[in-house]
Amino acid sequence: MVTTFVLVHGAYHGGWCWRRVADLLRRQGHTVFTPTLTGLGERAHLLGPEVGLTTMIDDVVAVVEAEELTDVVLVGHSFGALPVLGATGPLAPRLRRPVILDGIVVEPGSHGFAGLSADLVEARREAARRHPSGLAIPPPPAEFFGVIDPADRAWVERRLTAHPLRTYTDPMPDGPWTAGLLVTYLRCTDPVFPGVAGVTDVVLGHGGRVLDLAAPHDAMITHPDLLVAELVSLADE
Repeated sequence: MVTTFVLVHGAYHGGWCWRRVADLLRRQGHTVFTPTLTGLGERAHLLGPEVGLTTMIDDVVAVVEAEELTDVVLVGHSFGALPVLGATGPLAPRLRRPVILDGIVVEPGSHGFAGLSADLVEARREAARRHPSGLAIPPPPAEFFGVIDPADRAWVERRLTAHPLRTYTDPMPDGPWTAGLLVTYLRCTDPVFPGVAGVTDVVLGHGGRVLDLAAPHDAMITHPDLLVAELVSLADE
């Protein structure tokens, strides 16, 4: 089955991080969009105090609506789960299914930091205080995301950019739970990313499902073939 995928990156990343996955999917005949969220990647120059979670939800909605996409498999990685889940409300009629890849999941009215471990939240707040603008969190090294191959690590670290702090503190709007959509959560297990441990309880509590993926957090970089096989399998269900 030919599918339209919209792949949304996580914190510090940009659409570039999906390059290997997108190439593999397109070779199979699928249509793929990899938008970069405002204030990140090649759009880092747009960082400002107004850039928050709503901005990034609007980014996702705009891509799907402007491209007139339907029957979409919408994928959010890591932080990218938040704008993806926030976008499922307005986009519900256009979606086949939402998929979260090792991402942050919180209840409506909560915020992104609530889906992270306390030590990671404090580390990110402290890092933002050291950033020249005070508006963004400087990126950690690529190894933090499970990228250990030297060439991959260098490639990733050249592209990582500071992440807008406000996107973690803005309240989460209604998402798939009120739109009648069930979420599939792909949990990376090799190794488990401790920052998002426990968020799967929210998914399960709303009738979603959790599947394990034997890859590190940045699976789209380290294990693109494995991830593509899983995404295509989900799309074909």
